[in-house]
Amino acid sequence: MTTTDERIAKALKYAEDGMYDGAHHKMWVIDQMVRALTGCPPVLKSSVDAYGTPYSYEAQGESDEYRQFVGDGYWDEGIAP
Repeated sequence: MTTTDERIAKALKYAEDGMYDGAHHKMWVIDQMVRALTGCPPVLKSSVDAYGTPYSYEAQGESDEYRQFVGDGYWDEGIAP
């Protein structure tokens, strides 16, 4: 479990990524900040780059607090810059 100060620091780090143009990128930043503030756990994800090379990266998962915040309605997770 992270402390409140750690959650705030993590959210502010994501805010630095908010400089990218495009509403979809800004929504991603907001989603990541909400995940940080609600204590979402790290998860390992996999993808494939433009050259077909697979890679793994760490992302934020979902906590109960995050799921409660976003609810059952529409929540735009955005697109990473």
